[in-house]
Amino acid sequence: MIKVLVADDQEMVREGFSALLDAQPDISVVGSAGDGVAAVSEVRRLAPDVVLMDVRMPEMDGLTATRLLAADPVKVLVLTTFDLDDYVYEALRAGASGFLLKHAPASELLTAVRVVARGDALLAPSVTKRLIEDFVKAQPVRVVKPAALTALTERETEVLRLIAQGLSNGEIAGHLVLAEQTVKTHVSRVLMKLGLRDRAQAVIAAYESGLVVPR
Repeated sequence: MIKVLVADDQEMVREGFSALLDAQPDISVVGSAGDGVAAVSEVRRLAPDVVLMDVRMPEMDGLTATRLLAADPVKVLVLTTFDLDDYVYEALRAGASGFLLKHAPASELLTAVRVVARGDALLAPSVTKRLIEDFVKAQPVRVVKPAALTALTERETEVLRLIAQGLSNGEIAGHLVLAEQTVKTHVSRVLMKLGLRDRAQAVIAAYESGLVVPR
């Protein structure tokens, strides 16, 4: 059973998400919070597997709350809109496992929770790539690769590059003509060697190192 906590300053949003999630046989909403301070407190009290974290909340915003929870085992799924590109980028750097657009269909919310709960990152190519590239275009890119990247094999480096382009494990497998399980192994080794928590942080590392640059 996936335990979820919903953090949003709008009661209607909290109730709507909670009702949808609770109706699923494999998901249980264990609590909710209307601001960032309460979100951090409730996460540590209730120990959910996933927290849906709104960005703009009173008392403490979702970005700060995400940073405070970075060392906790909970997976943070940030709720956002298209006009919060910078916030999304910073949330990923702070340790979020991904983000979801508030107006996304119900099916996407359910998929997102399940994906994040099993330890993967929610990196939809049509959204994540655009948001990250838009942010990187406005920032100086570090073209010198950090020493950590030299620990990767040629294949692992290619896998990291494809992750940063928004490809799923299945798509990477097709692109490189490999078994999907082999790709999963490469992804795990990339994360381990670079000391990263998940694919979301791998995307950020690839862009910040200059391994991938916006087209």
